[in-house]
Amino acid sequence: MIEIERKFLVTSNAYKEVAFSHNRIKQGYLSAVPERTVRVRIKGDRGFLTIKGVTSASGMSRYEWEKEIPVAEAEELLLLCEDGVIDKTRYEVKYLGQVYEIDEFYGRNQGLVMAELELLCESETIQKPSWLGEEVTGNSKYYNAYLSKHPYVTWEKN
Repeated sequence: MIEIERKFLVTSNAYKEVAFSHNRIKQGYLSAVPERTVRVRIKGDRGFLTIKGVTSASGMSRYEWEKEIPVAEAEELLLLCEDGVIDKTRYEVKYLGQVYEIDEFYGRNQGLVMAELELLCESETIQKPSWLGEEVTGNSKYYNAYLSKHPYVTWEKN
């Protein structure tokens, strides 16, 4: 399956007032190289194993395979992950027929809030809510795999 998404920074907490769902997510990487990432995730009370391929030239598309696994197995696999487990809350917001997933990060990525929007095709028109800021689609430093190795708190701020 090909995943197509755009990513944006978030400029305010207004999305929290209109979120229809939120879940705590803990995720780590068994492999986090550009050619493929192998991720273990616990989202709420569910576990997942995900493999993602190389990102397209546009930065919007890449192969993704995901399988639900028992939480106990996900917890065991998290112990094998590379350093830098990601901790965040994901909020889901419906806006003009599209669903934005907003991640509020904790720990060494505290202060970073990003929104993702999955699309049916790269040319799909999007509607931007007022709390959506700069687009960071294709900027690999905003990939969770990068954040696990280079936490947001270590970035030089302008």
